[in-house]
Amino acid sequence: MTTSPEPQAVAERELCGLVNGLAQQIADHVRERAVTLGLTSAQATALREMTGPMTMGELAERMSCEPSNATFVVDKLEKQGLIERRAHPTDRRAKQLVLTAEGSTLRERLLELLVRESPLAGLTTQQQRVLQDLLEQAITHR
Repeated sequence: MTTSPEPQAVAERELCGLVNGLAQQIADHVRERAVTLGLTSAQATALREMTGPMTMGELAERMSCEPSNATFVVDKLEKQGLIERRAHPTDRRAKQLVLTAEGSTLRERLLELLVRESPLAGLTTQQQRVLQDLLEQAITHR
């Protein structure tokens, strides 16, 4: 006699619903904060992920999008004077994305807004680390 997969399927469905709900809350939070700074959600995500000089491919990976989508976003940020494309120091074929002084200032304001009333604010730093570890394990388990 085999055990029914139903209980595990129900638990997985409920967990997926919670993860999707949290992702939607985070996306809404980013979008609301971005608008106050005159940015789109994608532009805010790009600025949030610009922790230092990086290539377009690196930024696209951090944004979880295709490089062509990241290029579109970076083009807009470049026109706003927030990001510059510079020669890569070690790869002549690549360009490196770098925040301008104005971009760095705006990024700091964005980060301040994002941590304020964040959907994750109800968790302690330790709980956030545990959640991060669990999600990383689930993602890399495949």
